[in-house]
Amino acid sequence: MANGNLQGITEQDLRALEVRVEELIRACAHLKQENQSLRARHDQLVSERATLTEKTDLARTRVEAMISRLKSLEANS
Repeated sequence: MANGNLQGITEQDLRALEVRVEELIRACAHLKQENQSLRARHDQLVSERATLTEKTDLARTRVEAMISRLKSLEANS
């Protein structure tokens, strides 16, 4: 009975299926590589953002300290 279902499949059909499967395998490999690349870039950007946030916070603290000193000097004048 299984052979009855396969009789309509030609060598050309099998070759076309094989080609399509190979294309899908290549597409999958490409997407996997692209996904790895995007994850690495994401990690890099997250790290960069953390560094920039830290620098911004430090700068804000220093500016606030300078403003406090200036107000203190102004009050003493």
